[in-house]
Amino acid sequence: MVSSSRVFRAVVLALRVALGAVLVYAAWTKLRQPWELFAMSIDAYRVLPYWAVLVVARTLPWAEMLIGLALMAGRWLRVSSTAASLLLLVFLALMMRAYAEGMHIDCGCFGFGDAISARTLARDGGLLAGYLFLTWTSFRGRRKAA
Repeated sequence: MVSSSRVFRAVVLALRVALGAVLVYAAWTKLRQPWELFAMSIDAYRVLPYWAVLVVARTLPWAEMLIGLALMAGRWLRVSSTAASLLLLVFLALMMRAYAEGMHIDCGCFGFGDAISARTLARDGGLLAGYLFLTWTSFRGRRKAA
């Protein structure tokens, strides 16, 4: 008989690896294209000054890569899962704002060419739920008896 604790750990491991791979893939798609394309996607949201758009376009893919690799490796889970959750929370909020305002722009999620739609909002909402679950499990941990 397989214990429920063992099944739970296996599910968390699979989710951690899958969601880490999503971040690595998102970073890879941005890094293999000219960074100016990603900068155009960021600028279309109209929330950052131009200098900040340039900084984000050049650094965010590397941050996504590091967070994704840390999740996949099981390292610094509290930090990496919290960072992933915060990233997706910001991304989803910006996408929802743009969608509500009727902006027909590229989301910038997986490189250039993915327009914001109900589908992209649902996808990112599901990813956020997964990252929040990983964050919760990373802080849940074993409690020592006092």
